[in-house]
Amino acid sequence: MDLQVVILAGGFSSNLVPLVSKEVPKALLPVANRPVLSYVLDLLESSNLKDLIVVVEGEDAALKVGGWISSACVDRLHVEVAAVAENVGTAGALKAIAHHLTAKDILIVSGDIVSDICPGAVAATHTRHDAAVTAMLCAEPVTGPAESGGAGGKDKIKKPACYDIIGLDSSRQFLLYIATGVEVKRDTRLKKSILCAAGKMEIRSDLVDSHIYAFKRSVLQEVLEQKPTFRCLKQDVLPYLVRTQLRSDVFSDEKAVEENGSGHGKNNMQNNDGVSSQILSNAFLPSFHKVYESGLDIRKTHKCCVYIADESKYCVRLNSIQAFMDVNRDVIGDANHLSGYSFSAHHNIVHPSAELGSKTTVGPHCMLGEGSQVGDKCNVKRSVIGRHCRIGSNVKVVNSVVMDHATIGDGCSIQGSVICSNAQLQERVALRDCQVEAGYVVFAGGEHKGETFARK
Repeated sequence: MDLQVVILAGGFSSNLVPLVSKEVPKALLPVANRPVLSYVLDLLESSNLKDLIVVVEGEDAALKVGGWISSACVDRLHVEVAAVAENVGTAGALKAIAHHLTAKDILIVSGDIVSDICPGAVAATHTRHDAAVTAMLCAEPVTGPAESGGAGGKDKIKKPACYDIIGLDSSRQFLLYIATGVEVKRDTRLKKSILCAAGKMEIRSDLVDSHIYAFKRSVLQEVLEQKPTFRCLKQDVLPYLVRTQLRSDVFSDEKAVEENGSGHGKNNMQNNDGVSSQILSNAFLPSFHKVYESGLDIRKTHKCCVYIADESKYCVRLNSIQAFMDVNRDVIGDANHLSGYSFSAHHNIVHPSAELGSKTTVGPHCMLGEGSQVGDKCNVKRSVIGRHCRIGSNVKVVNSVVMDHATIGDGCSIQGSVICSNAQLQERVALRDCQVEAGYVVFAGGEHKGETFARK
């Protein structure tokens, strides 16, 4: 395949404050004590995709990410790190690196994905259909915090406030409609002409756009040039291509109708709708998306396709603090095959160099990193503890993530919280559903719920 792979690794995401910092950009946030980007690189390597461009927002973040890649992947992969301006969006990032893109097709992968779905299958589907774009869809993940009050509690299922509404042809190969982030209580409007002409369209709200796409490079770059206001692949570029896939070349640009005047514009629009109806009426046949002729005009279409992952597969994006908690929990739990670690007979991961005090228990689905020390009479349940942490005696850690070099004093209780690198909790601190910024000191004796500890 004539294919290039682009990883959109982001920068310092506002959705993940205070977990991200100038020292730890989003791509290097730890999942089971490994940078989330390492999961993406392993996934691509497993598909024999080893020539990669990693796009990072911000020069400082790019230096951090590039430094880690140089030390971790230099012998296995050929990776070029490209820095773009901050907050340009996914579409803007691709436009900024357009001069790097030379292949016929571009496989785009979000740098915050933890998944076992083969991206090579998306590229193969894209090539087979000769599509303009192929989007990977997967089942809505079950997310939400476990009950932090005790071990073994059933997970609370957090239902999303918004859904992706997706329309598929009867073969489930072509994407006929997409509305992203639709509120359930609101109506979703579909064109009557499309519904009548298609004859059969399957509407789904149980699938999510996984942010893995294959694009025909010429189509992608043309859209980015013609639509300078587009910022997001999911919200702007993909819906635009789906809306315009059945239009003729003559009317591919919306301005053409306006320039022809009101009378001619109306006739032209009617003619174009007629051609669209003719094509859509064959949506369930092999002839869908083929070239049609109407009079002297040749009506061409471009294909918008989907690859629907098997429901048994795992795919979660680390794009919120809740998702960060979920992914860390899953990778040392039900999705432990993604971690790359060997689990003990107790179904946990305790590094040989870690030290445990007297009467201390580290339960199943836990991880204790290299060189960490845990004092006497501590209880760790469903949690990840990083490298070289110092945890005192009589400490309880449940459903939490403690990053490298953190210090936790005697008598602390931590539930459903994230303690970032080099943070310090003094004695008898109780945290529930809190986040503590890297290097922050939480003073002794306080009880806190739902708070964020960060420097102003």
